[in-house]
Formats: sequence, C-alpha cells, structure tokens
Amino acid sequence: MLKWFRADLHVHTCLSPCADLTMSPKRIILKAREKELNIIGITDHNSAENVEATKRASQGKNIKVLCGMEISSAEEAHVIALFDTADAALGLQSQVYEHLTPGENKDGVFGEQIIANEFDEVEGYNKRLLIASTMMRLSDIVREIHAFGGIAVASHIDRESFSIIGQLGFIPPDLKLDAVEISSHAHSEEVLQQFPDIARFPIITASDAHFLDDIGMATTNFLLEQPTIDEIRMALHNEKGRKISV
Repeated sequence: MLKWFRADLHVHTCLSPCADLTMSPKRIILKAREKELNIIGITDHNSAENVEATKRASQGKNIKVLCGMEISSAEEAHVIALFDTADAALGLQSQVYEHLTPGENKDGVFGEQIIANEFDEVEGYNKRLLIASTMMRLSDIVREIHAFGGIAVASHIDRESFSIIGQLGFIPPDLKLDAVEISSHAHSEEVLQQFPDIARFPIITASDAHFLDDIGMATTNFLLEQPTIDEIRMALHNEKGRKISV
C-alpha cells in the first residue's frame, strides 16, 4: 500500500563546520518530529561521521534517517549522496577522505566539527578540512554514489555558489544525476524559467538546514510503499505508482 512521506533530505549536523552547534543528533530528531517529518537526510560536508548516531537517536520516533553527505567536487560544486545504511555512507566517506584537500580545520575560522552520539554527548572532533573541496570530479562522485547503492542529487541548483550550474554554467549532459535540488527560498516555476535544462531531471526541494529552526523549512513529499532509497528512486522516476510532489 502506497502512502505519502514528508521528507527533508538535506540536513547538516554539528559535524559541518558551518552548522550551529545545536545541530546535534537528538535535537535534530526532536525538531523533525515537531515539524511532522517522516524522512530526513543527514548530509554533512564531506563526512558521514554523525549519521549512525542520528539513526540511533531516531529509534522509536517513527522517523526514517537516510545516511549521506554533501560532497564538494573538484569543480567546487556540491552533490548530495543518500543511502539506506551508515555502512554505505561510510564506505563512500573513505573515498572522499582519500581525495579531500589536505589541511587541518581551524575551529576559530571555519567552526567546530563535532562528532556526537545519540545522547548529544561530544565524542570527538573531526580535524579534517571538511569545508574544502575534494579532488574528485563530479562524474567520479556520481559514479561512486551509485556504486555504493545511493542516489545523487545536485545541491541547490539555483544558487550562484557551490552549485553545478553556478560553477559550470550548465549540467553536463552525461552526468547521471538522480535529481536536482532547488533552494528552500526558491520557487520551482521561476527556477525552471531561469534554467530550463533542469526540466530533464526530477526536482526536489529541501531545507539545507544549518540551524534547528530551518529543519523542514522546505520539503518534498514522496508517495512510497516504504521509506527506502529504492522506493525513493522509483518515485523520482515516477515508476510503479510512486511519485513526488514538491
């Protein structure tokens, strides 16, 4: 039986240096419940080290946590990767870490990168330069996301900074994205008029939340049998009755 799921697929935690320190796993789940979300995607910059804690925090809360990250390509464009399991996200993370720009995070400049548990206790700090780009090209990132069984979404495609169109001026015709995301403040009709080429992709919207109150600011509804990546993939392609509504 198909039913509608309300999803915010682009949420950062306190692991992202630009996110507020209150974006801890437990608080994120509580806010997601308050906003009546059914699915959230945890998508920190170039890292997935808080996805497992957020999944544990969601137990018994009737919220599906998709595990992922927001990867910055060599072209300085962001791509969201989403998976069912933390193992898949961490598998991709190992590839990302191998290609991440060398250097150590400066907490006072970029912000702290906190690794937390499901009780919102600090377990450590990621010292990598997560704010930086990787040396992975867009095509390599999308290929690796698919190799680990995930879906690849072009982040905030309407923005001038850190989007594929903003960086390249176009979406490469051979880039096998599963969807494109428009920003929380944008309207799909206006974005389509400005960038008609994106009509060839499924379009979603999400909050890109860096603060608790931003969670659920923009959502996408999915008609699914269950909240899994395979079902979401079918909905994006309007298959077997599954579909999306922005």
